[in-house]
Amino acid sequence: MAEMAMDVAGGAAVRAEGLHREYGRGAAAVRALRGVSVALASGTFTAVMGPSGSGKTTLLHCLAGMDRPTRGSVWWGGDEVSRLSERRLAELRRSRVGFVFQAFNLMPGMTVAQNVELPGRLAGGRPERGRVLEALDRVGLAGRERHRPGQLSGGQQQRVAIARALVSRPRVLFADEPTGALDRATGHEILALLRAGVDREGRTCVMVTHDPVAAGYADRVLLLADGLVVDELDRPTAARVGERLSRLGG
Repeated sequence: MAEMAMDVAGGAAVRAEGLHREYGRGAAAVRALRGVSVALASGTFTAVMGPSGSGKTTLLHCLAGMDRPTRGSVWWGGDEVSRLSERRLAELRRSRVGFVFQAFNLMPGMTVAQNVELPGRLAGGRPERGRVLEALDRVGLAGRERHRPGQLSGGQQQRVAIARALVSRPRVLFADEPTGALDRATGHEILALLRAGVDREGRTCVMVTHDPVAAGYADRVLLLADGLVVDELDRPTAARVGERLSRLGG
């Protein structure tokens, strides 16, 4: 039933309404988001872009339940999550969304399988072995479960991080500059993997990136400036994204 809830509300897996996020108070307050409203359809790939300081990472963190808006609301399907208790939000986040960072954040002393299991263990449980192996197979690392991160390439380590995000079988995957620490060829492999999760498994993917080529893998690009969505592109190409970004100074 939890997964079904992600697909209601007019097909939006995630949406934000009137999202504001401020840090600090008074004259020194920083307004990272200034009334953002977006709806991200189920089974689509959205890239979020903009100049440094535009609010793109803040938006991603608010949508993923990792940061709370100052005002406004965030919905996962039919459930408003922005006003849940920390405990309930953490429970939903573990089961319904996954998050991939630019840094792989793997534990070097643990095996690949142990790294994939780690979030579940920290939450007081342990993913079934079959789920761990399935997640590794989906990212092309079948047979590598006993390796240590130091025995893998950078691209393979990011695949482990993606498997870790997928082991709970989330319907939405959030990614913050997932190819930023990788060379271009390896980055393309990771982007193709994210794209395949959308096309073959119906997952919703939301990615912050500064790279127009990476954004070309998405169905839609949201462009932010000064805490507002100022433009968007459907079926983007790297050239079109680059041209729009240049107008914003990104």
